[in-house]
Amino acid sequence: MKCLVVIAHPVADSLCHALAQSAIQALRESGHDVEVEDLCQAGFSPSLSVSERRSYYLHPFDMSAVHPQAERLLAAEALVLVFPTWWFGFPAVLKGWFDRVWAPGIAYDHASDLGPIKPRLHKLRRGLAITSLGSPWWVDRLLMRQPVKRVLKTALLGTCAPACRFEMLSLYKAERLSGEEVEAFRSRIRKRLANWY
Repeated sequence: MKCLVVIAHPVADSLCHALAQSAIQALRESGHDVEVEDLCQAGFSPSLSVSERRSYYLHPFDMSAVHPQAERLLAAEALVLVFPTWWFGFPAVLKGWFDRVWAPGIAYDHASDLGPIKPRLHKLRRGLAITSLGSPWWVDRLLMRQPVKRVLKTALLGTCAPACRFEMLSLYKAERLSGEEVEAFRSRIRKRLANWY
């Protein structure tokens, strides 16, 4: 498959980058075609421009500033997102990537009556989110009810790529883990992606 790996962490030697390298290696070893989108390294701006926002309900959407990112998303058959969960949400750069790239005419089309949107990411068959959290699992799952997972599964992939099979791997208490615990999680990533087809 054509796999797009999107990394959203500002520090190049971060845990998230190490997790991303495990995913990239596993995908390449399985014979997939891997494209890497490192948002922070590329200097991707998360803010919608005035022309982008004004064109959200016009045809066509002004994607002139995000055309390369849009082309990579449209070509992808599989998507791996690697990011830290901060304040039980996405880092700004990843939220901005969704705002600017998962836009009308790219990820979906508006209905003529502004009813339910119409999906456009028909090629996208597999999706995996890999995230690190400082909190323990029970805060995310029991108290917060996994807000990041729900947004990805229901709001984004569920509406823009309904045929996509979505999975999520969350590394909890990430600031207090031993090297062995991190390596065990990296092994989980490799095993999960080894089964992709």
